[in-house]
Amino acid sequence: MRIHKEGHSMLTKTLLLMVAVLAILYFFTPIYVYGSGIVVFALLFAFLLRFFRFPNRPQLTEDGVLYAPADGTIVVIEKTQEDEFFKDERIQVSIFMSVWNVHINWYPIRGVVEYFRHHHGKFLVAWHPKSSTENERTTVVLNDGKNKVLLRQIAGFLARRIVCYAKEGETVAQNQQMGFIKFGSRVDIFLPVGTKVEVELNQKTVGGQTIIARLS
Repeated sequence: MRIHKEGHSMLTKTLLLMVAVLAILYFFTPIYVYGSGIVVFALLFAFLLRFFRFPNRPQLTEDGVLYAPADGTIVVIEKTQEDEFFKDERIQVSIFMSVWNVHINWYPIRGVVEYFRHHHGKFLVAWHPKSSTENERTTVVLNDGKNKVLLRQIAGFLARRIVCYAKEGETVAQNQQMGFIKFGSRVDIFLPVGTKVEVELNQKTVGGQTIIARLS
């Protein structure tokens, strides 16, 4: 198992801090406190290693297919008004990412990044109805020459940092890495009305593997 590059700095700093604290506990506290510290820190570090894991997965590609941009659970499938870019009705599919999911995000289709914005905002819980428009978030619009798809990374109550690699004008491959959300949140997908959605509410998704929809 590999560790994602977004975790390297945090893991190094956490390890150094743990070593320093354990050294203090070793010299200035009873042995049972030191032993308890080892157990607690070992569990915390194991959690961080798991959180920043980078699974080995085949990079699937297929024209007309939109793959899941994230691991998680489908929490929204509905028609809604998208007012930032399209300013019309779209099909919204949302994936909630818990702290136990892989937190890498992938481009679900190939195409050109037509639009990118980072918006500062609140940190409402990710399943809150207003989180899509009021939370810290990024918006990316992909154009594959036939369809335009909008992706929105949304920060949550715990997720305080969104990393997005998108740059306007660049051409990206299907299932290329798009970014990383730290410590749980959600990804919204806005599709053209009439798109055939292939997932159901509460279905688990695997980023880059689960087919979310088929574009016309």
